[in-house]
Amino acid sequence: MTVELGGELPPEVVIVTGMSGAGRSTAARALEDLGWFVVDNLPPELLPTMIELAGRTHGAVPRVAVVVDVRSLAFTEDLLSTVEDLRHRAINARVLFLEAGDHALVRRFEGVRRRHPLQGDDLLTDGITRERETLRPVRGDADLVIDTSQLNVHQLKARVVGFFGERDEERPRANVVSFGFKHGLPVDADLVLDCRFLPNPHWVPDLRSMNGRDAPVRDYVLSRDGAKEMVEAYSEVLRLTIEGYQREGKHYMTLAVGCTGGKHRSVAMSEQFAERLRSQGVDVHVVHRDVGRE
Repeated sequence: MTVELGGELPPEVVIVTGMSGAGRSTAARALEDLGWFVVDNLPPELLPTMIELAGRTHGAVPRVAVVVDVRSLAFTEDLLSTVEDLRHRAINARVLFLEAGDHALVRRFEGVRRRHPLQGDDLLTDGITRERETLRPVRGDADLVIDTSQLNVHQLKARVVGFFGERDEERPRANVVSFGFKHGLPVDADLVLDCRFLPNPHWVPDLRSMNGRDAPVRDYVLSRDGAKEMVEAYSEVLRLTIEGYQREGKHYMTLAVGCTGGKHRSVAMSEQFAERLRSQGVDVHVVHRDVGRE
């Protein structure tokens, strides 16, 4: 379908999709609170029509968020082709994909005693597997992936607000996440950095109870051989990566920085990378995922 806006300025568009139970409704409510016009469960083939109508409002509907459900007919092919067509027509359309691990999804479905939309007469896990496979191409093409496995409703809302709240749209945005490898890799990471080559403050009695945001731990980590060199070298990698993303029209990046437990080294190094990114003109949101889990 061709999108004709009759000279009107097209709206900014975010397509919210992802795994059932991963928080699509929560993300949609957060966008609505930010002033976005939210349309729930719109078939992908109707998205150009929705954008055309919004473009005729003379700026009254500048931002549209569309929630797309896996049950839409011909979902994957229609959504991907529609988004590609919009981008070719210079319409700022981005895809937000909500992800969660199988254990988290099973727990949530069992908690509300609902069946998975693709479960049929099979097990809940079978429905989750079918949906994950169906959405694999969409996830791969998404502009932003948020893993909600370990996020509560308020944390997810804060993450959405952090990415889609008022900001300079010309500036790239980065999410810097510290984590512990023993708790699992963040599945929404674009880049992963391993800090386990540095000595672990956990084995220093005076530092064990602190975390990487505390000055004694930060100073200890940064004074170890290779720490400052890593910050310098990888900051240049990040600069080149972000510039490349911008050339390709990608405005979001998630950097995951890991150590063993996610309390000391990864936290201190994440804060350093966040400072460097801010100095490069990047909007940065920092999350210390595993602090307090020990």
